[in-house]
Amino acid sequence: MGVVTFAHELESPVAPDRLFRALMLDAHTLFPMLMPQYIQSIDLIQGDGGVGSVKQTNFSQGSLLKYAKHRMDALDADNFRCKYTLIEGDILSDGLKSVVYEVEFFDDGNGGSICRMTSDYCSDRDIEFRDEDIEAGKDRAMELYRAVEAYLLANPSACT
Repeated sequence: MGVVTFAHELESPVAPDRLFRALMLDAHTLFPMLMPQYIQSIDLIQGDGGVGSVKQTNFSQGSLLKYAKHRMDALDADNFRCKYTLIEGDILSDGLKSVVYEVEFFDDGNGGSICRMTSDYCSDRDIEFRDEDIEAGKDRAMELYRAVEAYLLANPSACT
């Protein structure tokens, strides 16, 4: 099985505890509210939200994707780290079996945070990733990240 890894690092003026809570723990509430054009709902379909839980993201009508299921593999809320796996959905096809994400939030020393994320694309054969697909995925993720960041900056008591 082949694995292709992408790494990404983002800086934010929002503290790591709030950003972690918003993006990892409260996403089911915030994402559909902040990005209804992309995300219709996020439903817990197995577990209590902790390790082993499965959430299904249902994308809005008109989207190229219908749904994605993610399993929480590791969750360390005290140290702002988690690992989760895309286990089912429209994204997985043509040999792509899963995508494993590891996310960590660090204090930047100035009241903000640094988010480090790796994505391991696991396949049963060699897959070629087109630059435009990679950039489109990054752009969509950045749009969501910046929407959450803007919400947290505008609402200082949210996700505390």
